[in-house]
Amino acid sequence: MSARIVVLASGSGTLLQALIDACADGRVPATIVAVGSDVEYAPALGRASKVGIPAFACRLADFADRQAWDAALLGVVRAFEPDLVVSAGFMRILGSEMVDALSGRIINTHPALLPAFPGAHAVRDALAYGVTVTGCTVHEIDHGVDTGRILAQRAVEVLPDDDERIKEVERELLVTPIARIAPSLTDPARPDHRRHA
Repeated sequence: MSARIVVLASGSGTLLQALIDACADGRVPATIVAVGSDVEYAPALGRASKVGIPAFACRLADFADRQAWDAALLGVVRAFEPDLVVSAGFMRILGSEMVDALSGRIINTHPALLPAFPGAHAVRDALAYGVTVTGCTVHEIDHGVDTGRILAQRAVEVLPDDDERIKEVERELLVTPIARIAPSLTDPARPDHRRHA
């Protein structure tokens, strides 16, 4: 049984596409069972639909408050019974209820070498600081902002007016830890195996 993955993305979906390709060619022994976004017309949703992956939007503006949105997003994600949730360019901080419910099974990709330059503007902040080496990180999501356990990192030399290579390396790096952990995600003996929770 292959691991079931739900991907959350807010934008163009290039990170999502890297994972779709890796699942399709066998590098990641898993199935993407749904793609969700907080943006109704996010290109990432189109990428999912194009290859037959169910896609959904859960817009913050459609709910009375952030708590209601958090609960609704968790409900939709849980309906797909994921073994792993991947935040791949999802530009919202996930609520504590979701973090608790999916503890140890929800990861994020970040375009900096954490713990340096956390937050939404990591590439800009790193370049503004003048670093000569930056990179990207895949980490577990916890209750902080980009503070969870690091699963993989890769350094990228900074060249003048260059940030695209960071994104390219980030797409490659995202696949690595998922490929490594996917086989264990469906093990019923795994302490955090709570697909039906």
